[in-house]
Formats: sequence, C-alpha cells, structure tokens
Amino acid sequence: MSQVIGVRFKKAGKIYYFDPKDIEFQVGDGAIVETVRGMEFGEVVIARREVGEGEITKPLKQVHRKATEKDYKKLEENRQKEKQAFAICEEKIHKHKMDMKLINVEYTFDNNKIVFYFTADGRVDFRELVKDLASVFKTRIELRQIGVRDETKMIGGLGPCGRPACCAVFLGDFQPVSIKMAKEQNLSLSPTKISGLCGRLMCCLNYEHKYYEELSRVLPRAGGEVKTPDGKGTVLDTNALKQTVRVKVMHGEDDFDVKEYPLQEIVILRRGKKKPAAEQPLDEEMKSLLDE
Repeated sequence: MSQVIGVRFKKAGKIYYFDPKDIEFQVGDGAIVETVRGMEFGEVVIARREVGEGEITKPLKQVHRKATEKDYKKLEENRQKEKQAFAICEEKIHKHKMDMKLINVEYTFDNNKIVFYFTADGRVDFRELVKDLASVFKTRIELRQIGVRDETKMIGGLGPCGRPACCAVFLGDFQPVSIKMAKEQNLSLSPTKISGLCGRLMCCLNYEHKYYEELSRVLPRAGGEVKTPDGKGTVLDTNALKQTVRVKVMHGEDDFDVKEYPLQEIVILRRGKKKPAAEQPLDEEMKSLLDE
C-alpha cells in the first residue's frame, strides 16, 4: 500500500496520484508537482489515502510543495498570457493562410513551453507557424491537433438536455459509445436526437447501458410466451424503464386483448429468441456520429 493524493490539472481532467511526502493536503489545496511537462500547478481533489500498488503508475512522483500565494499569482499571470498568446497565434494562422482552428492555449507553470491546441480536417504542415511563434515567445512551442470531442471538453456548452456538457464538467476520460447502445434503449436513431455538441454520439448513452443489459436478461422478448392474470399470451414488446410487458392474450380463435402488465404479475413460460440486429448500412450522416 502507498500513501497518495489525487491531483487534477484541468477541470474535469484526469486525476493523477502523487506521493504527498509529509505535507498535509486538504481537498481544494493547490500543489506544485513535477510532470513530464515540467513543474505544474494542480488542484488536490483526493485527500491523502492508501491505495494498492496496482492502482499507481510507478515510479510514483513526489509532490514538490504546497502552492503558495505567489504560486496562485503566477497561475493567474499565466492565464492572462494565454489570452494574449491565443490572439497572436490566430493572427499568425491567418497570415500563413492555414486551414486550422485554434481551440486553446496552455502555458506550463514554469513557462518552459506553450501548447497550442487546434482542430483541422486533415494533416497540417505547421512547421513555419512553429518557427514564427518561437521567434515571438522565445520558448518551446508545441502544436497539438485534437478531435471534436476534446474541443467540446475544452470549450464547454449546454447539451441537448439543457445542462452543461458532461465532458466539460465531470468526465475525466471519454468512454466508447456505439449505435448499438441507442438501439438497445429503443431511442430514435435520428442523428439530431442522439448526437451531442461535438457532433458525435452522446456520452450519456453509456450511462444506462448496463441497466438495459441487466433488464434484457430478466424481461421476456417479443414473441415469447407468458402467463398473465388473464391467461396465457404472447409478448408484443417490453418497456425497460417501466418494467412492463405488453401482451396479446387470446380468448378465442378471433378474440384477444392487448394489455400491459407489470413484470411481477407475469410468469415467463418461454422468453423468446433474441432477434439479431438488422445490419442496415449507415448513411453518411449516421457515420459522422461515430468516433474518428
């Protein structure tokens, strides 16, 4: 077991473990730590605790020190520099007539490097741009191309639900999302209904996926046979959220009723066969929802 604290460098960013040494940290404290990018300022989001050796990446780096008032002031100065660097870089992009969109700029805490994040439809030859920026800022320059999901995570915004985008608020990592998840939840496959701000499948499709998988093992399938309070019948469809089953109950050769029953009121006699999902070719609009 090792003593660690959890540090986050960006809002809704990934949490990294560090050895706190003998320094006492509380959640919300600032910490100066050494990373592959050099000295960085991070926020403590997990107080000191013990974790198993399998949960940490070795070698576990130590915290340099607790952030001071001077460090907070420097952090704010870097934020102002980033705004200026953003404007200068946009001007240089326009000057070089480059087909790219600048998304964000980050100074490392020690000012040893500036990272420019951008999006573009294809590969971009930005060597001349890097030389131009290096001559202005007199430090190491890195241009990093990101995808549309990362762009939304950095910029933020309101999702179709009216709430702030999940990726910009609390999702540390993106999880795989598939069209199959939307199908299993009986959602409309219209791109406008299942796509987020980034134009890809909404991350929240993944939230209830396990719940629907568990229910699929409990609920009967369409075509199955069940016993209801009104007699035996054939399952027409099910409602996973309400946990109800719509059943066609025969009373005679041409006489039948269609009723909806709670799951606890029926007895499954035959669950029915799982129908393979129809392999329908995706049109261009649907293909655009899938991760690049």
